[in-house]
Amino acid sequence: MFSWLGGDSSKKKNKEVLDSVSEGLRKIYKQKLYPLEEHYKFHEFHSPALDDPDFDAKPMILLVGQYSTGKTTFIRYLLEEDFPGIRIGPEPTTDRFIAVMHGEEEGVVPGNALVVDAKKQFRALSGFGNAFLNRFQCSTLNNQVLESVTIVDTPGILSGEKQRIDRGYDFTGVLEWFAERVDRIILLFDAHKLDISDEFKRCIEALSGNEDKIRIVLNKSDMVDHQQLMRVYGALMWSLGKVFKTPEVSRVYIGTFWDHPLHYDINRRLFQDEQHDLFQDLQALPRNAALRKLNDLIKRARLAKVHAFIISELRKQMPSMIGKEKKKKELIQNLDKIFEQIQREHNISPGDFPDVNKMRDRLQMQDFTRFNPLKPKLLEVVDGMLATDIARLMAQIPKEEAQLTAAATTNGHIAEQPSVKGGAFSQAVEAETPFGFGRGEGFDKGADESEWVVSRERKEADITFESLGPVDGFISGRAAKEHMVKSKLPNSVLGKIWKLSDVDRDGQLDADEFALANYLINLKLEGHELPVELPKHLVPPSKREMEPVYPKLEDE
Repeated sequence: MFSWLGGDSSKKKNKEVLDSVSEGLRKIYKQKLYPLEEHYKFHEFHSPALDDPDFDAKPMILLVGQYSTGKTTFIRYLLEEDFPGIRIGPEPTTDRFIAVMHGEEEGVVPGNALVVDAKKQFRALSGFGNAFLNRFQCSTLNNQVLESVTIVDTPGILSGEKQRIDRGYDFTGVLEWFAERVDRIILLFDAHKLDISDEFKRCIEALSGNEDKIRIVLNKSDMVDHQQLMRVYGALMWSLGKVFKTPEVSRVYIGTFWDHPLHYDINRRLFQDEQHDLFQDLQALPRNAALRKLNDLIKRARLAKVHAFIISELRKQMPSMIGKEKKKKELIQNLDKIFEQIQREHNISPGDFPDVNKMRDRLQMQDFTRFNPLKPKLLEVVDGMLATDIARLMAQIPKEEAQLTAAATTNGHIAEQPSVKGGAFSQAVEAETPFGFGRGEGFDKGADESEWVVSRERKEADITFESLGPVDGFISGRAAKEHMVKSKLPNSVLGKIWKLSDVDRDGQLDADEFALANYLINLKLEGHELPVELPKHLVPPSKREMEPVYPKLEDE
């Protein structure tokens, strides 16, 4: 779906599909949601208006963490090359926000030039002033990873007053702006520095409302041994429990994301598995980009509706003549009670309301008499958008995916799922080297050898086979079942193993097929997932010439 990473024909068709959903989102925002936002000054309180590039932009990944947790090194690890403006060191090195984007030529675009580029999605950042723009840049380079995603590096979060005052701009405000627009937020922690400072806590709280985008990485985990790693992981989870108010446990990826030798090699397999899981999550971003934009627009529409009720209620309670300033202070003081009143009157969930303290701060500088009264027509339009237009766009995505697959098949192309490719992602799924994920392990073991890998471990299986009393070299399904259930695997799993082992589909097993069944059982007991189709190298040599189509689980 929406793959712009395949061949030229596939790339063009998939771009058209993405544009169709993006165009639909752009139209319903401009025509139906924007008028409500404008009427009730939504942009002055919450988030700037969305521009066209916000709907067309590639998925973005935001890296956040305290200084020297490996944010910049993580980007370099993904790209497998340096990007313009990179600085790595144990001290606080990255002093600016850097958007690492794809470009034909390497270069750096300063912040002031970047925010006037109508083709980029950063124009609204001009509102944070020159102090921020002097600390913002775009680094471009021709890298395959960046053809699919944009990665945003951030300054390391410091402790003390310098974090809040000496930066000269609203650091948490910038983080909030990015958090609303990115597809994934990666919080990095150093295995040696687990303390969450008050400043870092404030930054994490600024990401509230976007918890579904957050992934946590415990970086530099090779610097501690397996006992220390267990304690470090427990300490991190305890610290996170004090910051994240949700009862669910956050997903933490444990690894070491650089290209240096591991200090402690004992956890190599764990690091590989965790990296594979994280990369799969990141690789799915282009595939889910349209749904993410839909989801963010729905959240924005719900907040805009609540904001309209709040502003109109404040306007309604303001006196027409005298005592305006006194009434304003009273309303701000009792804002939490006004929130409760609106919840009851309009049956709105408390989770849809903005933070009451932030709202109080932003109301201080406003003239309540200039607020607009409630205009039901605008709200009806937004309700219709949520009920009809959004639902239509959501239904359109799988339909267009099916049309794309059919078109690609008709034209002789393989309909490829969109995915992040290149850099470290290529190595993660590399099939041409023995170092790709899962190579030489589990069901891939023996794939590049001439000897049938099952024969090495079949001695015990052959003894069991003879004890089951084969007739003319075969044992029945009943006899095989009595043996296979001793593995204590569920019948559903054993049924799949039988389908894969009975290569010739005759309802009985010969010695080779029985040895294969035992081999598959052992692999499943070791924690490996059964393949949908029996790998060619696992087919018994005696069956390879007579069976050109190898067993599949969906075969009857």
